[in-house]
Amino acid sequence: MFGWTGKLLHVDLTRGTCERREIPTEILHAYLGGRGLGVRLMRDYFRLGPFEPDLPLIFAVGPLCGTNSPTAARLACVSRSPLTGTIYDCSAGGRFAWRLKAAGLDALFITGKSPQPVFLCVEGERAELHPAQSLWGKGVKETVAALKVHGSVTAIGPAGENGVLFANIMMGEGNSIGRGGLGAVMGAKGLKAITVQGDGVTGVADQERFDAARADVMRLFRASPVIFGELGIAEYGTPALVDLMAQRRMAPTENFRSTFFAESGNYSGPAIREECGARKEGCYGCPIQCKKASAAGEPLPEYETVNHFGALNGISDLHAIVKANSLCNELGLDTISAAATLSAFGEARGRFPDAAEVAGLLADIAYRHGQGELLSLGSRRVAEILGKPELSMSVKSLELPAYDPRGAYGMALAYVTSNRGGCHLRAYPISHEILRKPVPTDRFSFSGKARIIKIAEDVNAAVDSLVACKFAFFGATLEEYGELLSAVTGVEYGPESLKAIGERIYLTERFYNCANGFGRANDMLPQRFFEEAGSAGEGIDVPPIDRARFEEELQKYYRIRGLDERGCFGGRDLLAELP
Repeated sequence: MFGWTGKLLHVDLTRGTCERREIPTEILHAYLGGRGLGVRLMRDYFRLGPFEPDLPLIFAVGPLCGTNSPTAARLACVSRSPLTGTIYDCSAGGRFAWRLKAAGLDALFITGKSPQPVFLCVEGERAELHPAQSLWGKGVKETVAALKVHGSVTAIGPAGENGVLFANIMMGEGNSIGRGGLGAVMGAKGLKAITVQGDGVTGVADQERFDAARADVMRLFRASPVIFGELGIAEYGTPALVDLMAQRRMAPTENFRSTFFAESGNYSGPAIREECGARKEGCYGCPIQCKKASAAGEPLPEYETVNHFGALNGISDLHAIVKANSLCNELGLDTISAAATLSAFGEARGRFPDAAEVAGLLADIAYRHGQGELLSLGSRRVAEILGKPELSMSVKSLELPAYDPRGAYGMALAYVTSNRGGCHLRAYPISHEILRKPVPTDRFSFSGKARIIKIAEDVNAAVDSLVACKFAFFGATLEEYGELLSAVTGVEYGPESLKAIGERIYLTERFYNCANGFGRANDMLPQRFFEEAGSAGEGIDVPPIDRARFEEELQKYYRIRGLDERGCFGGRDLLAELP
């Protein structure tokens, strides 16, 4: 078999066993890998609660991983979110994914609960569980330093150990399996870390075809101003978006009460480069190198993080924002949910945290000390407990990222239809509404957005299963990546077949969520966006969203998806129809 190994490692932490098992070829062909494979492997477990021992935590790579396909050294982590209750996946890049594939594995399937803290060590064909009591309570850096002799490391920090509902799993190189709290799932299993090392090589079915396809992808990358332009993400990373979002009047400010922060220039891409001596870094083998690090090698914050520890909390101090990012990485906290929870808490108490307060509050959250006990629950639960549920700016309990939906109506629709909750990466209509790629659309109109969002969700589900980076698709398309996939695997895939796979994955996730009680009532934005205007200025008006028009487009989306008026399946047994 080319591309795939056809193997997963089944780890039972309760019994302390590790066993290699076969993955049926037809499942790999139908779901690819990454997000799709993980979602398929959840089929018998999706009703289990996030902290039930039998719930699996799945790490899955894609068929392009292990080749020099651009941006493909990535994996997806799949389980059920303790923050949202939804089926959940997160993508992360780094050497860990590459080495997992080199160990001859398409996936790790981890279930059970260890009676004592352990770490999983995978070295080629061998896999063992080792005691980790001495590492329990340690930060991410110290844990990685202690284990890197075994290969690439992924680990949780104190936040995951203590069950913070938005705890991350951190990759040793500084990337994160962020959002949704899968670090808390790992912590509940008593699993502190995983190390992986291997020397296997991923075979390519047709090397000549692969080389031609890769050359096409790289040519499109170089032609993309968003990727390699003067102000592109290769130059400044995602903080290149700070000035653009300010100009468009859609930077969430003070818990989304306004959409413009006058001091956002303090943490723009150019400001970070000047103040922090930012240098290029990136995921293993990636030509884009969108990550940025300080002169001392410390990972620097991305757009969502600078906005949310900045404008969302009314803070303009770049060094305080960088410190908050570093602290979240060390403690294993999702930066978006952490900052948004602080912001909701700030509005509820009548005072946003100042720059000097943030570090102490983050530590309290990770260790669940003092106010951190409440804040560790995320903004929805915090706001409800404080008697002000309307102040949580979340969808399905997932805090919204740094694109105000009043400034981009496709984003408004995408937030609510996302299976994992308020996420910008399921459809990313910012691409055409703001960046004007591949074609521009009117950001203040719902016209045509239902179909656009549906197609984008299907495409992105396929991308997350290849597993490739979303940024690659500011240049390339599914046509080029389908050609890469066909060359690697020897199985023919084109854009339409990949979109069909993406649709299968999206609908499977939706079915799991509906079976767990999600429906129309959960596909809703916070009331603020329908009642309060954003910040007008420079000839731009940002009115409240027309709720009737929003709901009309949502129902249109359901019809296009083949769903009923509740956004569910009306008694249809979808899983019986799927491989």
